[in-house]
Amino acid sequence: MDAREQLFQQLIEDCGGGIARLAGSYVRNRAEREDLVQEIWLAIWRALPGFRGDSSLRTFAYRIAHNRSVTQLARRRDSEDSEVLDTVADERPGPEAQLVQSRDAERLMRAVSRLPLGMRQVLTLRFEGLSYSEISEVLGISESNVAVRLNRARERLNTKLNETV
Repeated sequence: MDAREQLFQQLIEDCGGGIARLAGSYVRNRAEREDLVQEIWLAIWRALPGFRGDSSLRTFAYRIAHNRSVTQLARRRDSEDSEVLDTVADERPGPEAQLVQSRDAERLMRAVSRLPLGMRQVLTLRFEGLSYSEISEVLGISESNVAVRLNRARERLNTKLNETV
């Protein structure tokens, strides 16, 4: 296995779930998400030889994922999209706990999906554990803008979540 393949495998292990969740925040159904995730990984594979180390490899991957997602969103805007956001279920302990967590996760995802794109972007990247600096690099905005968007997104998300209680 050459260095490129090793880097790629490491990215899949480290960022695979996050890339899928990021893609899911831009598209509305499972099929679109799966297609987008494949496009993202192909773009990352193609871009790896050009990685100069100016940022972390993780930031590099999320930047590519963001760019591909924005491109997909632009394509989708040309056609109507009325499908409901699919949620990704993970393994959870016990049926009661699973039901409660599932409802909470669905409620959160619905609320996040109703936020404007700029707010969804920063929230999703923050949920994935990226720092303000990394989010700034991924989105191409200042760290202070990241902070403002996150603050506004949290406020609006709290409002939306309280409306549905």
